[in-house]
Amino acid sequence: MSVATVENHLETLKSMLQGHGGPGFEQDIAGIAESAFRTYTPDVQRDTLGNVIATVSGEGAGVRPRVMLSAHMDEIALVVTKVDKGGFLRVWQSGGFDARTLVGQEVIVHGHEQLHGIVGSKPPHLTTPEERSQAAPLTDLFIDVAMPEDRVRKLVDVGSRVTLYRQTMDLLNDRISGKALDNRTSVAVILECLKALKSYHHSADVLAVATVQEEVGVRGAQTAAYGLRPDIAIAIDVTFADMPGQAPDESYKIGKGPAVCFGPNIHPKVFKGLQATATQLRIPYQLELSQGPTGTDARAFQITQSGIASGLVGIAIRYMHTSVETGSYNDIVDCGRLLAGYVASINQASVEELSCY
Repeated sequence: MSVATVENHLETLKSMLQGHGGPGFEQDIAGIAESAFRTYTPDVQRDTLGNVIATVSGEGAGVRPRVMLSAHMDEIALVVTKVDKGGFLRVWQSGGFDARTLVGQEVIVHGHEQLHGIVGSKPPHLTTPEERSQAAPLTDLFIDVAMPEDRVRKLVDVGSRVTLYRQTMDLLNDRISGKALDNRTSVAVILECLKALKSYHHSADVLAVATVQEEVGVRGAQTAAYGLRPDIAIAIDVTFADMPGQAPDESYKIGKGPAVCFGPNIHPKVFKGLQATATQLRIPYQLELSQGPTGTDARAFQITQSGIASGLVGIAIRYMHTSVETGSYNDIVDCGRLLAGYVASINQASVEELSCY
């Protein structure tokens, strides 16, 4: 793969990773996504909840199949619950933080001004033997913005959001590390798909959607799917990469291609279509089994209105829900190529067959 191909949307991805947008305040990331989508279509809009929806029309007159590609753009965040004595901030989570990873992190407090801060806790020298034997819970952590209490109270309200501050790093072997790879890598997948789709003649209309509030209950996915009512909806999300101490059947390889999910949340013909496309295009892929509702937008798609034929693909990343999530851009490109090939294979006849298991 050429360097030019890899770098095509890499800068857009890095811009999204450096940006901030927890559940309910994704506006800055939405602006980046909207601008990127407009390089492929002028038909871009935002719905009431804040989802960014781009429509790339297929060829031909009459009724065309409608395929929705969805990636959530929110990141896990914290919310201020109290301004404590001395100006220290107490927080709770908006999304699934692991408190073990928060001590010593740099953060941005989104108050009336953006404030840099650090997450602190009691130093080990002052803890009891019992406290030292376990990780500090989130209720024991605090954020220090290094300002007098009266100034903090003027700039920060209860309810102000807090996001991690982390510079994205380029690692060896085409890997990148930083915050919010879950799930802004998947917005990059959609961009790579739209790029690859330009080389195809396709009859399906593509509804490219960057959704909001996935981390607090797939809310953007529910509203987008209900409003758009596509024939097929494919969620793009991350999955767990292999690492020491992790069960082999619960992890996947970085750099070995997209993970294609199969299970009760997934329409079998959508799965088979993605699998056949990967084989035809010689794209390496990994099989991900899920024996219940997936923790992704796909679980909302499947039960929207009378039901939507749903699929799920994504890439493997390490250290999920931390500030050093790590994945491969080559996997992003391959996942985009897979989706483009699958979209190009969809016609009205294949949509009609979805009701026949």
